[in-house]
Amino acid sequence: MTVCFPGFTVSALPTARPSVSRHPQQNAKTLKNMRLRMTIIMVATLLFAAMSVSKPARADPLVVDLSNHLVAISTGFTGTDVLLFGAIENKGDVVITVRGPERDVVVRRKERKAGIWINTKSAYVRNVPAYYATAASRPIELIANDRLFASYHIGLHNQRFVTTMDGDDTDDSLYRDALLRNMEYVGLFNDKPAKISFLSNQLFRTDIHFPANTPTGTYLIDVYLIRDGRIASIKSTPLVVSKTGISAEIYDFAHRYSALYGIIAVIIAGIAGWIASVLFRKN
Repeated sequence: MTVCFPGFTVSALPTARPSVSRHPQQNAKTLKNMRLRMTIIMVATLLFAAMSVSKPARADPLVVDLSNHLVAISTGFTGTDVLLFGAIENKGDVVITVRGPERDVVVRRKERKAGIWINTKSAYVRNVPAYYATAASRPIELIANDRLFASYHIGLHNQRFVTTMDGDDTDDSLYRDALLRNMEYVGLFNDKPAKISFLSNQLFRTDIHFPANTPTGTYLIDVYLIRDGRIASIKSTPLVVSKTGISAEIYDFAHRYSALYGIIAVIIAGIAGWIASVLFRKN
């Protein structure tokens, strides 16, 4: 016999079929005891289920959301800010990381030979985010130790890039530093955390800036609640950066049909040049 309740399954042990006895009163007493045991088990299970259901749910210590989960890049896009806001249950520090889609890049080293700068050596770097930024409610060194941030890959210096070098180079730090320096220069990496403002003891907000050259893709925003140097809660929310309008259609066409797009571009350039020569032809 099996009795099922929400979240529980009570199975009774199989019992042998009672045989005919010469003492009917003893058989009736045994059957009565078995029914009493089953009744006690069922009542206890119901009480336990009721106590579990009626137990109040614990409040979520961290709640976050975005003002917009889509950044639309159209013609004339010059950058935008996305508002991130949230609330915490008790006091604590908040750290935010924004990570773009990962890609593989090649970092080349230039050397001057015979008065000309040429590419000599290179390194292949994998797992590089297309965009990375952080924000914190206080100076990052006052929130927790470096070991905690390293274990959760918080900060540019804690990112784990896989570097494969060509030639006889053995030190990948030169290529790593050059990659970080170039990405910071174009505004896609931000090593200095932005400020998170607390409107009260629980409500907070910050603005995430996306420059005009922000790559498209799905971004992941992680929000960490830190108390006493430990992670108390983590929330993640996605953000999509996508091209829209006629520029998006041209972009998709150029990537799907690259050869045809090149031919059309050459034809348009030739026609434009011929029209210009006709208009400005000297009589």
